[in-house]
Amino acid sequence: MPVIDELTRSLGDAVLTGSRIAERHRSDASLTGRHLPKAVIRPRDVAEVAAALKICNDHRQSVVPQGGMTGLAGGANPGVRDIVISLERLSGIEEIDAAAGTITVLAGTPLEVAQRAAEDAGYLLPIDLGARGSCQVGGNLATNAGGIRVIGHGVARDNLLGLEVVLADGTVLSSLNKMVKNNTGYDLRQFFIGSEGTLGIITRAVLRLRPLPAGRLTALCALDAYPGVVDLLKRAQKALSGVSAFEAMWESYFRFNCEAEGQHFFETPPAFAVILEQDIRGHDGEGEEFEAFLGQALQDGLIADALIAQSEKESRAFWRVREGHAMDRLPSLVNLDISLPIGEIGRFADECGEALSARVPIAHVSFFGHVGDSNLHIAFSLPGTNDETLHEVDAIVYTLVGRYRGSISAEHGIGVLKRDFLDRSRSPAELEVMRRIKKALDPNGILNPGKVLG
Repeated sequence: MPVIDELTRSLGDAVLTGSRIAERHRSDASLTGRHLPKAVIRPRDVAEVAAALKICNDHRQSVVPQGGMTGLAGGANPGVRDIVISLERLSGIEEIDAAAGTITVLAGTPLEVAQRAAEDAGYLLPIDLGARGSCQVGGNLATNAGGIRVIGHGVARDNLLGLEVVLADGTVLSSLNKMVKNNTGYDLRQFFIGSEGTLGIITRAVLRLRPLPAGRLTALCALDAYPGVVDLLKRAQKALSGVSAFEAMWESYFRFNCEAEGQHFFETPPAFAVILEQDIRGHDGEGEEFEAFLGQALQDGLIADALIAQSEKESRAFWRVREGHAMDRLPSLVNLDISLPIGEIGRFADECGEALSARVPIAHVSFFGHVGDSNLHIAFSLPGTNDETLHEVDAIVYTLVGRYRGSISAEHGIGVLKRDFLDRSRSPAELEVMRRIKKALDPNGILNPGKVLG
């Protein structure tokens, strides 16, 4: 293997082959990966990433970037002929700039490590996902991750100021900008955010920091119908400062996870349960304002009941139900991730649930989502599910998404699992421009082949 020999000569023990390749490199969290790669490269710095890519490009060798492997679209899954470049050793906080309000991190840094570093310095890093302990900053940016704080602070793209990327030929494209305003021609960062490693490998990033809240107020609300969920969201955004989360759970999802966690919040599970959270800025009367808002919503009949967390423990109990880790016990669980116009989500969920139940009557189907940022998740589980059934389920859901003019991926990316349905959300002209960009930046097609565009 001449390419392996050249990589080993250049990078030494950073190159792993044979029995030294760990099982974790087989698949992301979708568990759809079937193969270990030909080799794994674990670069220690940006120069080694560049050297590895130059050698691979010269040999027309396909490369699959890997981060924390928490993705659910198969975007980091290698084939037997691929070489993996794992960013796990390219980790660390390089700088926190208090004046600029930024943090500069290496791409392999776990998100939670970056969050804690920011918090220790008195700041909030607002990108926040349930997989925070395992996912890496580079992967968050490569998939334009969303999460639970999008309603207040935007997706990963909205929190990025500067970026360093290594192109397919080994060229290091570095623009570690710290300014909010920088209007100097094409914004090259945006080519790589959400590109899932198909255009370049992210190695460093400058992220915006926000003031650290003094605390958070958290409520669990019961509602009778989806239009009330939308009304509560709009009222909260108008009446409360610093709404940082708005999470909705349909009855079947809420009931399943309450039972699994041994929780009994309401006398009977409501049609909809919503977690509403407000950041505390330390101003007088914020707690009273929050209570008064919920009291008025109750009086107006907008909500049927509400519980306000009186401690961090109670708040975590609400969030454990929302995070739904107990769902992982369901057989062959698939978490479909879509986005739709907020006002259409309730009607879509009804129609989608009916269509899936008609096709697979014994399957578990439930819905939950961020709602405030238009994101809906569908949990689907069926014992003994095979690839053919899953493809049928995908077709049902994504065809319906296309009719509603939504997106087949809100925050998990396209990878390989959603690739065949990308035309449900993007026009032929858009897809052709994407292919032109891919050809321009990766003319030999070595970067994550078969992902996103095929």
